[in-house]
Amino acid sequence: MKIANIEAFWLRCPIPKEKQHFSDYGLLTNFDMTLIVVTTDSGLKGFGEAKAAVGSSGSCASIVSCVENELKPQLIGQDARNISRIWEMVYNGTRDHYSLSRGRKFPILGRRGLTISALSGIDTALWDIKGKSLGVPVVELLGGSCRDKMEAYASGGWAKVDAIGEQLKGYTSKGFSGVKMRVGIMDETVKASVERVKAAREALGDNIKLMTDAHGTFSVPEAKQFCRGVADCNLYWFEEPINPDNKIGTAEVRSQTDIPIAAGESEYTAFDIRDMISERALDVLQPDCAIIGGVTEAMRVSQLAHTYQLELAPHCWGSAFSFMAGLSVAFASPSANVIEFSLGGNPMMYDLVEEHIRVDDKGMISAPDKPGLGVTPNWDFVKDFKQ
Repeated sequence: MKIANIEAFWLRCPIPKEKQHFSDYGLLTNFDMTLIVVTTDSGLKGFGEAKAAVGSSGSCASIVSCVENELKPQLIGQDARNISRIWEMVYNGTRDHYSLSRGRKFPILGRRGLTISALSGIDTALWDIKGKSLGVPVVELLGGSCRDKMEAYASGGWAKVDAIGEQLKGYTSKGFSGVKMRVGIMDETVKASVERVKAAREALGDNIKLMTDAHGTFSVPEAKQFCRGVADCNLYWFEEPINPDNKIGTAEVRSQTDIPIAAGESEYTAFDIRDMISERALDVLQPDCAIIGGVTEAMRVSQLAHTYQLELAPHCWGSAFSFMAGLSVAFASPSANVIEFSLGGNPMMYDLVEEHIRVDDKGMISAPDKPGLGVTPNWDFVKDFKQ
């Protein structure tokens, strides 16, 4: 089962005005993603996503170039079933034979950044192919599901203090028993963020999980101030309190609060996550399958979560393909309890694929049961929004 072709498509779809929101990334008027398509010599296709930005919007031209001009020439003719070997080929470059014979890495300079994002999409597509070829869902290949259903939490929450309660209750009215809201520099002051969280908790009551996400925009002192201000709000976690480059600072924030600290969506490879664990910076690990290095590397992060008795909660803000990849990893991991479900304007989650990803009226999502990732592109959508 040889790789015959690898394609990358930058898709940009306008978000309807009524579904647009304003955050620290500005007003999000478009949703971007890179669709990766791997085709075997038998015509079997696998699909994945590679990200050029953690947020919804950003140029994907460099990802497309990396896939088409750098990675594709290396991988044409390789056996698509050898996923781990292909991962090592890309990560180690011309020294991959040393890596495979000596059992340690000899990485290329681009072992972080867009090369790993590009690899993420290819790796996920290879898992999709393998599942389809065997007629089983990817989660089955990862060891099988640890549970039949998992709680999904509604991810959104950008409204001002006078409307945040109503916005989040709109999520819980759909059955969600957990919600996440954004805080941080978009509020201009720590005080404003604290007031929004307090308003949210008052509106939701005590029985709803409430997460907050600062997108890495607080300073260390501001993050500490925020934690003190919301100490009585029973937060399930505080996500990316400060700049992800400042791992020591994140550890400092964690050391001074009993609110669990979550991060990892901006990290490349399990090595970055290992470093955060070493600094005692994390309680919740959040690998993004479209950034971390695909399903392969997300599972390595899952093993870190299991080993260090930390929670795994994959970052699933993206297309249906990265969502299903993260969902597969979460269901295969004993360390995962909840999964992120986007309630923002996200055409890549709902319009890009033929299938409809569902959460039941109790806010629960079932383990994947279709071959591969279980989702297929709507090629008319791809044609309409390809850049």
